[in-house]
Amino acid sequence: MSPIALILVALVALLHLYILWLEMFAWETRGPAAFRSLPRDLFPQTKTLAANQGLYNGFLAAGLIWSLFIADPDWARNVATCFLIFVLVAGSYGALTASRRIFLVQGVPSLLALAAVWLL
Repeated sequence: MSPIALILVALVALLHLYILWLEMFAWETRGPAAFRSLPRDLFPQTKTLAANQGLYNGFLAAGLIWSLFIADPDWARNVATCFLIFVLVAGSYGALTASRRIFLVQGVPSLLALAAVWLL
């Protein structure tokens, strides 16, 4: 992968590590600021659900990070593509069901990284 593709894939992975941290460890403290549309009293009640979502975001980050360490360029591109498509699907679903902002936060970066992986 090109250096730009590597950087974009790494940035998407870092974003998902941040989401993991937010949803698994900071749901009740930082979550209300990030998810302003939810009432504050919901955060303690949904802590376990958020942690589950955070775990899935961690899996996305792990796959993207894995792709950065694969020596074979074709295999690295395929693994990165797979996990970037997972992120794109998650961002699209979130935009359709929760907030369009989710697509801007998750979908657009994954699309940019996918374009860099395949075009550069």
